Amino acid sequence: MTALVYVVILGSVLVFIIGSVARAVRYARQPMHLRWELYPVPHEEPQRVRHGGSYFEEVDWWTKPRRFNLLGELRVMVPEMLFMKGLWEFNRAMWARSFPFHFGLYLLIATIGFVALTALLDLLAPCVVCDTLGMGLHWLYTAMGVLGLASAFIGAAILLFRRLTAEDLKAYTTPGDIFNLCWFIAAFGSLFAGVFLKDPDSPSTVAVVRAVLTFDTSVRIPGLLAMGLVLSALLTAYIPFTHMSHFIGKYFTYHSVRWNDHPVRPGDRIEKKLAEYLTYKPTWAARHVCADGTKTWAQVATTDPTHGGRK
Repeated sequence: MTALVYVVILGSVLVFIIGSVARAVRYARQPMHLRWELYPVPHEEPQRVRHGGSYFEEVDWWTKPRRFNLLGELRVMVPEMLFMKGLWEFNRAMWARSFPFHFGLYLLIATIGFVALTALLDLLAPCVVCDTLGMGLHWLYTAMGVLGLASAFIGAAILLFRRLTAEDLKAYTTPGDIFNLCWFIAAFGSLFAGVFLKDPDSPSTVAVVRAVLTFDTSVRIPGLLAMGLVLSALLTAYIPFTHMSHFIGKYFTYHSVRWNDHPVRPGDRIEKKLAEYLTYKPTWAARHVCADGTKTWAQVATTDPTHGGRK
C-alpha cells in the first residue's frame, strides 16, 4: 500500500511537469495574436510609463536602441500574481472569494518547497537541520502549511457556494467547474485532517517526504493522510490538462498579447510570420466575417462584409 502511494505521488509530479511543459510549448507555437497596442507598456522607460507613452514617440525611433525595463514589468507582475491586483480593482466581491483560494495554493507550493528542502538536507547533511536552521525551517513550513491548507480549503468552499447560488455566474458555470472545486475540497480536507489527526508516533511530514524521495516502504503512512496525499497528487497531475492551467496561459496573455510591442521591420521574423498567417483560411462561426474556409485571411481582412463583399 505504501509503495502504491509513492508511485502515485512520483508519477503525478512527473505528469504535472510533462503536461505543463507540453501546454507551454503548445501556447508558444500558436500563431501570433492580434496585439493590443495599449500603452503604457510596463517595460517601457519609466518617464514614458508615467504619461502613457511609447518608444514610437521618438523621432527616427527605428534607428535607436530599445531599453527593456525589467523592474517595470516586475512592479506589475508581482502584485498581479501574488495578490490578484486586477481582480481587486475591477471585481472586489469576486476577489474576496478567489484570493483566499489562490493565496492558499501559493502558500502550499512554498510549503512543499521548504519541506522538500528540509528532507534533502536531512538526507545529505543531517547535522545542518539539527541546529537552529532545522528548527526555523520546521516552524516556517508548519505555519505556511496550516495557513495554506485552511485558506485554500475555505476559499474553494466559498467559490463552490458562489458557483451554486450566484445568478450572474450560472451561464459560466459548468459541471467541470463544480467537479474541480469539489476535488480541491476533498483533497485539502482529507490532507488537513490526516496531518492533524494522526497519532503522535506517526512519521512527521519531513519523514514522509524523505521516505518518498528514497522509496522507503518501511515508513507507515496513516490511512487518512495517505488518502489526502493521493487525492492531492492526482489533482496535481490533472491540472495541466484543464482550464486550471491558466497560470501557464497568463504569461503568454501578458507577454505575447498585452505587452508585445516589438516593431515589425522588413525581412525580420515577425514580418515573415505575418506573411504566412495571411495565407491561412480561417473558419469562424460568425457569418458576418465571411470566413468560410475558402478565403484567405488577407482576403477576409480586406473585404467589407457590409457592402456585398466589396473591397
